Amino acid sequence: MSAASGGTMRDLLHVRQRSARSRWTEAGFEWVCACSTWFGLAVLIVLLAGVLWQGASWLTWSFLTSYDSRHPEQAGVLAGLWGSFWLVSLATILAVPVGVGAAIFLEEYQTKGWLRTLIEINLSNLAGVPSIVYGILGMAVFVKMFGTFQHDPKVLQISLIFTTVDVPLPFGRTVLSGAMTLTLLILPIVIVASREALRAIPASLRHASYALGATHWQTVRHVVLPVAVPGIVTGVILAVARAVGETAPLLMIGAAVFVARSPGGIESPGDILRNPHGILEAPFDNFTALPIQIYNWVSRPEPEYRHVAAAAILVLLAVLQVFNIVASVTRSRMRRQARW
Repeated sequence: MSAASGGTMRDLLHVRQRSARSRWTEAGFEWVCACSTWFGLAVLIVLLAGVLWQGASWLTWSFLTSYDSRHPEQAGVLAGLWGSFWLVSLATILAVPVGVGAAIFLEEYQTKGWLRTLIEINLSNLAGVPSIVYGILGMAVFVKMFGTFQHDPKVLQISLIFTTVDVPLPFGRTVLSGAMTLTLLILPIVIVASREALRAIPASLRHASYALGATHWQTVRHVVLPVAVPGIVTGVILAVARAVGETAPLLMIGAAVFVARSPGGIESPGDILRNPHGILEAPFDNFTALPIQIYNWVSRPEPEYRHVAAAAILVLLAVLQVFNIVASVTRSRMRRQARW
């Protein structure tokens, strides 16, 4: 009995020691995670405070409605804002149908095999390719078209109902070339995010639809997609937010750093209704973007341009924050409306 009692006491002591070590390990891990969180937050606060201190006084309505200038006090971001708007709009129009369609095909139609594995491997690799590589690709494919029309440039005229559009071949350093380059950049992100949203749908929903006699297309259209839309929209918005802040691909394709006009001559939302011809001209016009203007101002020797660049950074952060807020609100609303 005494030997058994001694063995029980030793077991209890070992259990207490292991429990104490486990508590210390858990507390240490929690402390490390908390320090990492607060360190990142502190760095972000310091950076934001520095940008606000340098650029808040320069952020005026005139700054938002003026073009770039060689005088810092007269410089503005109007051309960059409209250039970024056209780039992101065209990139979204091109990337979303292709990306979502590819995700639906891979998840709902393509059976497992070597082809699907090959596509998945390439998608994973493309998602991690540096953006400058996409800029080189865009310059070769869209700007120069592999030199096909280098010695004999052409202008393709497309007649519409109320006007005629001149399409240059090759596209050159235009909004369309930049938008297509950004499309290649965000396309893998859209595909991966859409696939994850489709993959999160329980298989029981599909089986219930098949049991009721629905076809594969009807199941995808009326059962799977309505539930997956919140995740798809969130992924698309976050991908577009990345495209807004990209600089290297646009510099590589030769976007202008100094432009005194907006694409198509459209300077306000009202001009879109008053000047429909400008909408057709904008994709084939020269452009700059907000990140390029920031890069240009930071590299200028005049110290005043640092304040101008800080104000532009605040504008860019506000635009990115709007995208993040839209993604969060859209996801929460659509999840509440979803019916499982």
